[in-house]
Amino acid sequence: MRLFAAVEPPAEAVTHLDAVVAGVRDGALRWSEPAGWHLTLAFYGQVAEDKVPELTERLERAARRHPPTRARIAGAGRFGTAVLWAGVDGDGVVLRALAGSVRAAGRRTGVGHEDTQRFRPHVTLARARGAADLRPYVERLAGYEGPEWAADTVRLLRSHPGGPGRGPRYEPLATFPLRGAR
Repeated sequence: MRLFAAVEPPAEAVTHLDAVVAGVRDGALRWSEPAGWHLTLAFYGQVAEDKVPELTERLERAARRHPPTRARIAGAGRFGTAVLWAGVDGDGVVLRALAGSVRAAGRRTGVGHEDTQRFRPHVTLARARGAADLRPYVERLAGYEGPEWAADTVRLLRSHPGGPGRGPRYEPLATFPLRGAR
């Protein structure tokens, strides 16, 4: 099964962002479904079913060590010419430390891969269909600032492939409250 760990924004934040994205959404990009918007902390890829209990236990321990934080979806950017994203503002130290812990949980379980890229909190909004200029989208969304929300849980999610014209569907397998002290 294909797994990852993420923080999911609440419905209020998703609805707010979706209303703004609706003004720039077009057929030139493959837009992700708002119901699937999330902040990926660690991607584990294909995980054997017998590894899931250990991964779950390690994620629970990791979440207990980190405090909840405040977050908001704000601004926009792109990864090259392929991915359009909205940023996630909040306590960057807390979010980076949390991402490091959930990535380490995967490594210790023997799943995932060594991610050499710097953690950049974001929500993927769209992917380019071939060569696309994402700069106009970034410019139109750059000033976006959504409502603040409590980032207080990590979820282990399973990704199911989408069908023609549909993106993947995410199934929550476990939820881990952040319980560390500030």
